[in-house]
Amino acid sequence: MALPKRRHSNQRTRKRRTHYKLRTVKTVECPNCGEQMVPHRVCPGCGYYDGHPVISLKTKKEKEK
Repeated sequence: MALPKRRHSNQRTRKRRTHYKLRTVKTVECPNCGEQMVPHRVCPGCGYYDGHPVISLKTKKEKEK
């Protein structure tokens, strides 16, 4: 099994790791309720996708009962 002959410098290691970064999450406005949501997903605010109700979300009053 091959082993490295010499140690990699910090600069070389850090150059390789420059692409290890987080990306910002893209959001769009929901056409139904206006809340920010991830595109091509069900809206967490109203439960609609592509103009159709997909999931039913309970309001705070319904949860308390």
